[in-house]
Amino acid sequence: MNDTPNRCRLVLITPPGLAVDDAAARLKAALSGGDVASVIVPQYEMDETGYQTLAGALTPLAQEAGAAVMIAGDSRVAGRVKADGIHVEGGSAALAETIGHHGGKMLVGAGGIRSRDDALELGEEQPDYVFFGRFGYDNQPQAHPRNVALAEWWAQMIELPCVVLAGTDPDSVEAIAATGAEFVAMSAGVFADTIDPAAAVAKANARLDETAPRFEAEK
Repeated sequence: MNDTPNRCRLVLITPPGLAVDDAAARLKAALSGGDVASVIVPQYEMDETGYQTLAGALTPLAQEAGAAVMIAGDSRVAGRVKADGIHVEGGSAALAETIGHHGGKMLVGAGGIRSRDDALELGEEQPDYVFFGRFGYDNQPQAHPRNVALAEWWAQMIELPCVVLAGTDPDSVEAIAATGAEFVAMSAGVFADTIDPAAAVAKANARLDETAPRFEAEK
């Protein structure tokens, strides 16, 4: 798409504990706030039925707004709700199995990374991206320093795209974009009870427009 920003883009991670209707309303509002590359829907503590109901409600909302949907949980749900991909947190064996079954047909991302060694091990399986952060742990205004450090190291050495979890303050996207990361993720900073999701997404995108390095155009 010609209007896709040529810089670090925003990814949204849906939060735990919301009823389906509430989650859908907040996501719809967030997507109205500006550019969103992807939406990751974690399973958290939901059973398969509840998770499929949630994912089934959120997937078309995101896709209609031009965002890819990644299912971070029961991989069977991804096919049933026609999601764009699967996010794997279970280590290199689970990642390899998922890529073997779904690679080429769906996107496959890799999370659960705690160290450089973890990142390199998962990167050897050639997922579509690696994720630095932990779902539900964005409880400070700024991104966790470890995640920023991993992103900076990764972006300098590896061409495989990375997604990095920001903090609750939309301004925290600036430090992540400065690492060279392709994507910055927000969850609590967009979906918490006291926050206007559309305004948070708009502010994060404005900050990225102002400060994020531009990527070289593909030849």
